[in-house]
Amino acid sequence: MKFTLSWLKEHLDTAASLDQITEALTDLGLEVEGVTDPAARLAPFTIAKVLEAVPHPDADRLRVCKVLTDEGEKQIVCGAPNARAGITVVLAKPGDYVPGIDVTLGVGKIRGVESHGMMASERELELSDEHNGIIELPSGGVGERFVDWLAANRPETIDPVIEIKITPNRPDALGVRGVARDLAARGLGALRAEKAETVPGAFASRIKVVIDAQVAGKAPFFSGRVIRGVKNGPSPAWLQKRLTAIGLRPINALVDITNFFTYDLNRPLHVFDADKVKGDLIVRPSVAGEEILALDGKTYAFAPGTMIIADENGPESIAGVMGGEVSGCSEETVNVFLESAYWDPIAIATVGRALKINSDARYRFERGVDPAFTQPGLELATRMVLDLCGGEASEIVTAGAVPDTSRSYVLDPARVISLVGMDIPAPEQRRTLEALGFRLEGDQAFVPSWRPDVQGSADLVEEVARIASLTKLQGQPLPRPRAGVPQPVLTPLQARESAARRMAASLGYNECVTYSFIDQPAAALFGGGADALRVENPISSEMTHMRPDLLPGLLAAAARNQARGFADLALFECGPVFSGGEPGEQETHLSGILIGANAARDPYASRRKVDIYDAKADAEAILQTIGAPAKAQINRKLAGWWHPGRAGNVALGPNTLATFGEIHPRILRHFGIKGAAVGFTIRIANVPLPKTRTPSRPALVLSDLQAVERDFAFVVDAQVEALTLVNAAAGADKALIERVTVFDQFTGLEGGKKSIAITARLQPRDKTLTDAEIEAVAARIVEKVGKATGGVLRG
Repeated sequence: MKFTLSWLKEHLDTAASLDQITEALTDLGLEVEGVTDPAARLAPFTIAKVLEAVPHPDADRLRVCKVLTDEGEKQIVCGAPNARAGITVVLAKPGDYVPGIDVTLGVGKIRGVESHGMMASERELELSDEHNGIIELPSGGVGERFVDWLAANRPETIDPVIEIKITPNRPDALGVRGVARDLAARGLGALRAEKAETVPGAFASRIKVVIDAQVAGKAPFFSGRVIRGVKNGPSPAWLQKRLTAIGLRPINALVDITNFFTYDLNRPLHVFDADKVKGDLIVRPSVAGEEILALDGKTYAFAPGTMIIADENGPESIAGVMGGEVSGCSEETVNVFLESAYWDPIAIATVGRALKINSDARYRFERGVDPAFTQPGLELATRMVLDLCGGEASEIVTAGAVPDTSRSYVLDPARVISLVGMDIPAPEQRRTLEALGFRLEGDQAFVPSWRPDVQGSADLVEEVARIASLTKLQGQPLPRPRAGVPQPVLTPLQARESAARRMAASLGYNECVTYSFIDQPAAALFGGGADALRVENPISSEMTHMRPDLLPGLLAAAARNQARGFADLALFECGPVFSGGEPGEQETHLSGILIGANAARDPYASRRKVDIYDAKADAEAILQTIGAPAKAQINRKLAGWWHPGRAGNVALGPNTLATFGEIHPRILRHFGIKGAAVGFTIRIANVPLPKTRTPSRPALVLSDLQAVERDFAFVVDAQVEALTLVNAAAGADKALIERVTVFDQFTGLEGGKKSIAITARLQPRDKTLTDAEIEAVAARIVEKVGKATGGVLRG
């Protein structure tokens, strides 16, 4: 919905600025989508005077002009035929943006002569299509802003255009007067009185109107009148500029009048050439084979039963949607029939969708125009036709009756507090509703006919709160139902999901939310795709099966990002996966993937490709966050979508807590992933709950005794895993050995051997260790490692 500021002010007596109006509109629920302000576009241009214009030495059609500006005399090369000494012009200086030619000026040379600016035409400043010469002003001082001159002499050229977004529940705001009514209720001015003048009929209408009984429910009221002796032609300049400003093309006075009322008062009208109408106009259902050449130049074939307006010749208009070309008005039109009707919104929407026609009339009728304004709108349009085109009006002919939309609801001022939370005095609530057109009698509020969206007492509260501004709403704490600490709302599993999400995000991952169903080939790659997991009625061929894992959705998202140039990715998702089609055969996982490099480029060579250890570290960090025991084991009982030699499971006995590692290259090729990808999957439900439930962490236990570290280097077979060696060493004395870590590995020894170096940290609790005690623990470490791995100390 577009309108100009001056158009709005014809309905709203206000001194508010453009910014105040646009801010209030958005706050009222009429969201401002854009403002076109010509004054801002023309602000840089100033007025100058041509002192001298001589022919260019190397061009017949160019003149070298000496121009007096606010910065002194400037030399400008100009090709306009009217460039001459003594005229007052509009100057664009170097650095100014000229909108009509989409150019920012600079100092240039034209055929070897420097030019310091440009003298503009109306088209170059987007004031009109005139470009036969530069602008010649009848007045204006040198250095005066051109926009100030326009404001004083041609204000219509700098009239701002406001575009607002109308929600489907506010059809009253599809007219400028409806917008003005909201602003007046807000307090930004006073709504001007509507000029409703009845035009007496001078003769009986030759054309009568009839509504067929078969469509009576779809066409409640149909009215019109003949106006004879009109002189059709171009509409006045003010009307053409108003329509052009909002993107409509002026056609002729009669058509422009109907378009004006469509936007001004939300009253769509249609005008027939009365001399082309044979007999009476009847609203009836179409029959098989009927069609119409519409005003948009297209021919539409009607399905039987389509509601149309016809005469004895056949269809003349698609009722409430678009008129026909045959009975349309042209400059030769002398006698017209002006139609104003009310149509059922659902009927109009049905016809418009069936014929795929989008028109201003359909847009308004299917949302609901004011039924009570049908005949007053006809009177106002008649008066404008007589004023602009002359002629004489007949008596009004009607068929049907205006629907009774009268209804009222109880206004309870206390409900504003209970429903909205705002404390608005009762007199202010009543004033607001009266300003919006409601009629109040006691505690009953009668809804105006132009507000079909108000359907209950709660809607009255909404109107009061909307006008008062919901920005004034202040947050209030909810009252406690009872004393004491409330019970937790989240289950332990939900709390873990939340903690896992937060930890993944803090590690630098971006969260994805993908569909729970994927295509069958992708599901089969991850152990799914069975008929038990097939969706009965899939929304697309790519969403036929419930997902057996979260990784397919993440890999598909990564492929889309890579295709758009994003090479370094860290994505995660937390959600359900499905192992079967029965209730309970699903569990919550958290999966993440890493692709590309671990950091941005820098001069310190810290950037490298992500690897299995990045995925392992992130998986362990999330497991630690959700309370997984620190003494979990690593095994290689892997599913087929993981790389067999570069992945592992974090497990407690047979219970797998997480899997980490590289994704199998076969899987990456299926999804079109470039390069390697590592990832992890956390099985949140498999992490055991703590044996004791306390609201706080256990006390921190510190020892004030000196810790001792001893290094060992063992020679073992090349296939022995470092974890086996570390676990054996840690088990030598579980009370004294605090931790064991690997700090070196050397492969390639003779006989298929390798060397693994570890550090064992011994932390005494009650006394300082003696050398003998330390040596005894070291001997037990060597013994344990030897039994577990066959390793010996490296000599």
